[in-house]
Amino acid sequence: MHNVGMPETAGPAETNRAAIRRNKVVESARTLFAEHGFHSTGIAQIATTSGIKVGQIYRDFACKEDIVAAIAEQNMAVLLDEDGLRQAIDRGDLAGVRTWMIDLILRKTTQDDASLMPELLAESARNERINAIMLQCDARIRQNTVLALCQAVPDASDERVAIAADLMMMGVCCRRIALVQDDPAQMDSGIRLFIDQQIASLSGT
Repeated sequence: MHNVGMPETAGPAETNRAAIRRNKVVESARTLFAEHGFHSTGIAQIATTSGIKVGQIYRDFACKEDIVAAIAEQNMAVLLDEDGLRQAIDRGDLAGVRTWMIDLILRKTTQDDASLMPELLAESARNERINAIMLQCDARIRQNTVLALCQAVPDASDERVAIAADLMMMGVCCRRIALVQDDPAQMDSGIRLFIDQQIASLSGT
């Protein structure tokens, strides 16, 4: 993911202010992109909504695509919980790995995120930078999914793990696109069964 770095001379207070400022821009852009679309949202609108001047936004983000990259990075941090997965793996906690796989699909989707995903997918078809960002996200989800499956079923072949990972990623994509406000019990139960079936299939049980 592309991140605009702070100057090396920036002190802790300045760095914190910059992080707060950048977050205001990112959150304002997230809402505006979801409501009006990427093309119909300009930097001036983001400035008005965020309260950050246009010139400052351009010092933090070279272009709108950089803001999308920052949004994607935030989404990946929440969606993947990579630290949680690695901690479960380090502990040899197979139940924790299974829980991570379930949460990967069932983590709550906000209204803005649900509206934003189809917009970004459509934009990626005509914007090379957005397409690159989406491909990076896809690769990162797949890498972590394969890691979890290999931990859960270490003897499974690479080919079968790859197929199971692709099936799980389809579930993640559908879940993130769906305009879902809550997680119904039926959805929760179905996803848990789906994950268990994938693990059972890989283990041959």
